[in-house]
Amino acid sequence: MKILLVGEYSRLHNSLKEGLVALGHEVKLIGFQDGFKSYPTDVVFYKKWDQGILKKIKVLLYHLTGYDITSYLTFRQFEKVKHLFTNYDVVQLINENSFFCTPKFEKQLIKYLLYNNKKVYLLSCGDDYVFVKHNFKFPNSKSIVQPYLDGKILDKDFSNVLKFRTRAFKKLHRFLYKNVDGVIASDFDYHIPLMDHPRYKGLIPNPINVDVLEYKPLVVEDKIIIFHGINRESYYKKGNDYFEKALEIIKKKYASSVEIITAENVPYQKYINLYNQAHIVLDQCYAHDQGYNALEAMAKGKVVFTGAEEEFCTHYKLKSPVAINAIANVEYLVTELSKLIEDPTLLATISKNAIDFIKTHHHYKLVAQKYMDVWTRK
Repeated sequence: MKILLVGEYSRLHNSLKEGLVALGHEVKLIGFQDGFKSYPTDVVFYKKWDQGILKKIKVLLYHLTGYDITSYLTFRQFEKVKHLFTNYDVVQLINENSFFCTPKFEKQLIKYLLYNNKKVYLLSCGDDYVFVKHNFKFPNSKSIVQPYLDGKILDKDFSNVLKFRTRAFKKLHRFLYKNVDGVIASDFDYHIPLMDHPRYKGLIPNPINVDVLEYKPLVVEDKIIIFHGINRESYYKKGNDYFEKALEIIKKKYASSVEIITAENVPYQKYINLYNQAHIVLDQCYAHDQGYNALEAMAKGKVVFTGAEEEFCTHYKLKSPVAINAIANVEYLVTELSKLIEDPTLLATISKNAIDFIKTHHHYKLVAQKYMDVWTRK
């Protein structure tokens, strides 16, 4: 089959592409250079007028007229290469806002893909209308909405979430759900809001390329090493404030037993190599399931503090932990870290559980076949 994957911001589509190519399919991936992460794409788009003085002019123009020059320039970039995006058997959009455009321009780009290809599928991956609506409706359920409602995140810093509550993005959502061939959730956090929705085709776990991620059994020779990676743009969304407070306590409590590595806003390849020596990786506090960074760390045999809620464990019929379920509570995080530091045999057990789980449910070739099964289902 000939497949076009649209959008990338977690390496999901890169790993899916690798799995599909291994199965013998022809795949093209298009997307944006995503700041410091820099995931590879076959056709690259750039967010223009998105920094410095040009960004200030753009914002002023938008406030005065409602016209977004960056969206227009993305549309122009698309127009120049749109001949590359036709006659595919399947097109998959990574999100309801894959091109990061205002709904007017986003709809024009999606229309072109709908009219010039056989099938178009949509991933619920990242914030979208259904996901955001659900999390505001159920504020006591773990989600990135919780730190916002706690007043930790300003509206302007939460705009990429709040936009999905606007009338324009609601209309874009309805247009997509009316026209795509189906919607697929990439993890349990997106599965929950979509359950029983007539357009929903089911949960397909994130694909992880275990062939390029070296697994090493955890061995504690001296100190237990804890890795904490921080993206400042999502600092509160991930619960990094709770992790930092917990680590301050752990530093004092186990000064001679632990080493803590902190990294901020580093490129993807450097990021995954930085935690190679770590035993424990701190990922996020507001999830039911594991995000991409957590899964790749688990594939390397790390013990990851991330989402591993009861619904997730039940869904996968887990009898023993594959990760530590993190919550936004400093005392709880300190307790869970202390258990691992005081009994390193737990690290080895959870590490082995983690890699077995990844190979069983997230292996990129097996996941690629699951996508093929959905895409070809009549």
